[in-house]
Amino acid sequence: MKRTIGMNGQVRLVKQAFLAEIIIDRPDKLNALSVEMLEALQQCIQAIEADKNCRVVILHTTGHRAFCVGADINAWAEYSPLDMWRTWVKRGHRIFDGLAQLPQPVIAVIQGPALGGGLELALAADIRIAETTARFGLPEASIATCPGWSGSQRLNRLINPSLMKEMLFTGRQLSSERAYQLGLINEVAANGAGLASARQMAAEIIQRAPISVQLAKQLVDAGLGDNTAMILEAMAGSLAAHTQDAQEGIAAFRSKRQPEFKGE
Repeated sequence: MKRTIGMNGQVRLVKQAFLAEIIIDRPDKLNALSVEMLEALQQCIQAIEADKNCRVVILHTTGHRAFCVGADINAWAEYSPLDMWRTWVKRGHRIFDGLAQLPQPVIAVIQGPALGGGLELALAADIRIAETTARFGLPEASIATCPGWSGSQRLNRLINPSLMKEMLFTGRQLSSERAYQLGLINEVAANGAGLASARQMAAEIIQRAPISVQLAKQLVDAGLGDNTAMILEAMAGSLAAHTQDAQEGIAAFRSKRQPEFKGE
């Protein structure tokens, strides 16, 4: 059964069986992100993280003109420098990091331009499927600002740093084919076919052992230096908790006696 959870009028979460879809729906503004939309996105992330049945997440947006053109300039231009840091940069980092750190694989479907914060949103996903009309760019210098939601860090891991600097300095955009050649995206789909491709890939992932998939994601992320301490401690704690010594330790604590550990 499909369930739609409306976080607000422009961001919603749809759940069906083992699949969750985050949908950003503001096509008249090219899916530009407002503060309210960021908060709704965070609610989606929290709901997915708490859902033990969810195995795969698809992130997509509505309309054919753009995936997402980033932050709503009219909204953030009214903030003071301090409020800009508090309201936009810190909040965006926290929410995008939360998306990237979901235990489930996240697949982003990109149609049309993914610019600035829109590209940073796509970069927070594990897998990116782009339609042929997709474009990728970081145009922040054209409005006298800089990437603020980890774009300078996540993109730096995927493409040549010199090319990234060219994108930052000039605002030049990558086509979907060029992005595929560089390894920025996993697949190029025909226009209008990106979501179907993502759902097909999600169906394949759902057939795999979910704990193994989630642990594999954690291993790759730890190897990249993402949340390494938390990942290692979580895995070590889980392993230790399932030993006979752990059971002995709990039993000894409850009975107020000295435990007898056997290294098993």
